[in-house]
Amino acid sequence: MIIMFKKDISLAPYTTFKIGGKVKYFYIAKTTDELKEAVKLAKKEDLPFFILGNGSNVLISDSGFTGLVIKIENCKLKIVNYIIYADAGINLGNLVEESVNAGLSGLEWAIGIPGTIGGAIRGNAGALGSSMADLIKTVEVFDITNLKIQTFKNKDCKFGYRDSIFKHNKNLIIFSAELELKKGDRKKSEKLIKDYLKQRKEKQPLEYPSAGSIFKNPNGRAAGYLIEQCGLKDKKIGKAMISEKHANFIVNTGNAKAKDVKKLIDLCKEKVKEKFGIELEEEIELIGF
Repeated sequence: MIIMFKKDISLAPYTTFKIGGKVKYFYIAKTTDELKEAVKLAKKEDLPFFILGNGSNVLISDSGFTGLVIKIENCKLKIVNYIIYADAGINLGNLVEESVNAGLSGLEWAIGIPGTIGGAIRGNAGALGSSMADLIKTVEVFDITNLKIQTFKNKDCKFGYRDSIFKHNKNLIIFSAELELKKGDRKKSEKLIKDYLKQRKEKQPLEYPSAGSIFKNPNGRAAGYLIEQCGLKDKKIGKAMISEKHANFIVNTGNAKAKDVKKLIDLCKEKVKEKFGIELEEEIELIGF
């Protein structure tokens, strides 16, 4: 298999923030085999790399990235009884729809989350009291230290609040996963999805590009509330703004720079620490800072 990298590609179009500089090398992996070969080649060439899913939950610096970005688009999907076998590149929203169409329930909460399965597992994405950890049976992982594929059971993933072993061990690349759902009622699931989408539209600034929630909720307290109490709603630096609708969202109001988003992130952390004595921790990943 011959792997050809593109050069000097702007990353902004590949992120939900629509922010980010150029990457030196760029590759779209359409299959798990392509993903494996790209990772092996990067390791052979001693090239720093990171895996990009749907580009949500990430802020890439204006100076970009000097290594390789591998965008995953491996999308194989199989449903057998209550088990879903899904490649890491599948869009989470698409998986929700496929599960409902198959008469399964348990993933409705994920509708409207703009990430891939791989990214959702890595960050243990969740909403409305549910998370990926509730559904994962196994995760197929490529370990770049020995170039071998391993199968992690749920307990091996060390899931925590918006956390997993994959966030801390960058040598582990998620290839695919096995999810176990329950028998559902399609009409009930469709109503749930409609209600959840309505809630998101009412509470989140979906009219602007963003990376979703910027901070984790500290010790059960809402990060958005803490930021709002610091009087930071609507605070703007350049074209980046703390949302007036939900203060845990920073939005791109038009050609915002990553440096301005980063300044707002730092401002939120500073003011919340000052007022409440609480250290906010980013939920998003910062690349190139």
